[in-house]
Amino acid sequence: MKEYSTESIRNIVITSHSSAGKTVLTEAFLHFTGATTRMGKIEDGTTASDFDEEEIRRGISLYTGVIPIEYRDHKINFLDTPGYTDFVGEVISAMSVADAALVLVDAVSGREVGTEISWNYCDKFNLPRILVINKMNRENASFQKALASMDGISDTRFLPLQIPWGEKFEFQGVIDLLTMKAYKGDGKTVVDIPAEYKAEAESARSTVIEAAAEGDDQLMEKFFESGVLSDEEIVRGLRAAVISHSFIPVLVSAGSAEIGTSRLLDTVIDLLLSPKDAAPAVATAKGEKVELKASDGSPLAAYVWKTTADPFVGKQTFFRIYSGSLVADSRVWNNTKGVEERLSSLSVTRGKESLPVKTLHAGDIGTVAKLGETTTGNTFCDKSSAYSIPVPEFPHSLYQVAIFPKSQADSTKISSSLTRLCEEDMTLSWRMDGTTNQTILQGMGDQHIDVAIRRAESKFQVNLLTDIPKVPYKEAINKKASAMYRHKKQTGGSGQFGEVHLRVEPFPDGDFEIANEIFGGAISASYIPAIEKGIRSVMKEGVLAGYPVNGVRVAVFDGKEHPVDSKPIAFEIAGREAFKLAFKDANPILLEPIMNVKIIVPENNMGDVLGDLNTRRARVQGMETEKGKSTVSAQVPLAEMQRYTTQLRSITGGRGIFTMEYDHHEIVPQHVAADIIAARQKELESRKEE
Repeated sequence: MKEYSTESIRNIVITSHSSAGKTVLTEAFLHFTGATTRMGKIEDGTTASDFDEEEIRRGISLYTGVIPIEYRDHKINFLDTPGYTDFVGEVISAMSVADAALVLVDAVSGREVGTEISWNYCDKFNLPRILVINKMNRENASFQKALASMDGISDTRFLPLQIPWGEKFEFQGVIDLLTMKAYKGDGKTVVDIPAEYKAEAESARSTVIEAAAEGDDQLMEKFFESGVLSDEEIVRGLRAAVISHSFIPVLVSAGSAEIGTSRLLDTVIDLLLSPKDAAPAVATAKGEKVELKASDGSPLAAYVWKTTADPFVGKQTFFRIYSGSLVADSRVWNNTKGVEERLSSLSVTRGKESLPVKTLHAGDIGTVAKLGETTTGNTFCDKSSAYSIPVPEFPHSLYQVAIFPKSQADSTKISSSLTRLCEEDMTLSWRMDGTTNQTILQGMGDQHIDVAIRRAESKFQVNLLTDIPKVPYKEAINKKASAMYRHKKQTGGSGQFGEVHLRVEPFPDGDFEIANEIFGGAISASYIPAIEKGIRSVMKEGVLAGYPVNGVRVAVFDGKEHPVDSKPIAFEIAGREAFKLAFKDANPILLEPIMNVKIIVPENNMGDVLGDLNTRRARVQGMETEKGKSTVSAQVPLAEMQRYTTQLRSITGGRGIFTMEYDHHEIVPQHVAADIIAARQKELESRKEE
């Protein structure tokens, strides 16, 4: 692939609800521009951007595919993103390095939940965008209905730049309001506008000209004076209007039939920004904010927005250059890690195809293989400039699973494999839960986790099993109690003897405290640490149901020792057993984690959400509604929130979101605790039998 200067580059993210036709549209672009000899098909697993074997198996995009299109001496880096909610992290990463967006809407389905999510993230990144009503050749397709479904999604007005030439099975091309020509099929055949569309086109063009005039003060003056604008002036005005978010252009297409392809590419080049004209990215350098100029002559600043592991070519690092340029066989400073990396070769990817290049200019997106230290979110720069480009904010993942190795061989590779998975995907995280002794993997949903597990198997050769995580219950007491235990063991030779009297009581100020209240030397002070060791071993394993004990104060107040047979091990055993007896007499209770939950849902789903919360032992703290969105604040036991991500999506059609954080532990209701204790004891007994 040849080199392209900053002015000739466009970085465009394609985003939508799942199955709106993003991947097929990129196939149409590739075929139309001659990059491929035939269009790939999703059902055949032959598309350029969905090349991962898991994507082919599922028939959906799971990762962002980079598809550079060469057209009119420009290079358009299309970033084909997943539409399924679980993989929103890929959308955020792609939008963070794009300068504009194509938002696709299915001409039959219209606005869907994925459309709204995509739109909100475009707003968050302040991306100029074009709305594309796609799949116009489907049965029941309707341009007007699809466009009307977008009412209310934005305060910015929609401006159709095209009207469809037919609909449904009769859709054969687009009537372009800028050129006032009809483009049949992919656009290589240009004809006069059919008579039956002439009046509609002329009326719609008037609206376009007025919108163009509004985009530029000089054009506005000329329009008021003469009432006409040239084609070049219309494009200039519209470009300014799109950049300033005054209007959102609307185009039509049918990617699978390659209809509308040429004019869509033309509009991207004519109305959307090059990196040179886009708002400059901001980095920090030595504690100060710096605007990055998209120029080859500026100091280097490049952001690593994606990394992937490939068993054949090794680790692939995707980056966008915000300022400066990169040449093959050079060295760069990774300011995030504080290490130097050697870029042996540079490439531009087209799906799985890697196209080598010698130089990448400011604003371009490229890849490099086999970097040792670099991970997603890192910044490349000159060591002297020490730039750091901020990582975008990702949603907190709340869907958790416990991870187990399938075999002993797999157990040694779990940590390294999970770390590499999380380095690639910023919405994945893992941790060891010290309370339950489980390895916990967090993601955006069940599909996200399932893909990660399969990726670990195919890419890192580690086989994993999953289960619902255990709830980190705690055991405690709520009254005082005393007990004694004598440990006496006599075999041949020296025996073991130790007797301990102790008292337990609630200790709200901490987890554990032990006091020596022995007077008269009934037990030597040197045995107190052994007694404490025995007590702590019980606290770790639990008494009621095998959960850790918290909030207990222990006072050792009496006991006996033997001048020959007493040993630390004897007092450790005596202390352990005495503590168990006292604990059981101190009205033991089970404590469960209570979470502060904040749920944001469409107003019309509020009743269903509240009804569902009532079944989860929730205590609603407050409710408020603003702009059609309702927010519910509640305290809910963690045990009732284990699979709430899936349930909330079901209730709200995917439109609901929630956050959750730990607040405190409180007593489990007796009828609930009885079931938990019974289940736990059954589990412990089955382990003993094994």
